[in-house]
Amino acid sequence: MTTALTLTTGPGPVLAAAGEIDMSNAETFATALASAVSAAAGRPLTVDLTAVQYLDSAGLAALFTQADHIEVRTGPLLAPLLEISGLAELTTVRWA
Repeated sequence: MTTALTLTTGPGPVLAAAGEIDMSNAETFATALASAVSAAAGRPLTVDLTAVQYLDSAGLAALFTQADHIEVRTGPLLAPLLEISGLAELTTVRWA
């Protein structure tokens, strides 16, 4: 069963996700992330996770793959996960 995930882009180099990112939709997330990084043309892409309620290791892997090209905006729910996983050491993580 696929978990609900909504992805939107813009304005500017922004990819916003809402819902849950898990192994059922992580490939969709990773593909959208790679496309948005490419479209950002060398500018850092802001990945807005403030509306994400769940992020598993498959979603984290997609973020780690693009860590050199992204900045992450998150809320208090995911902030500890991004810190503990080490992603916050590889890219800018901003708390909303």
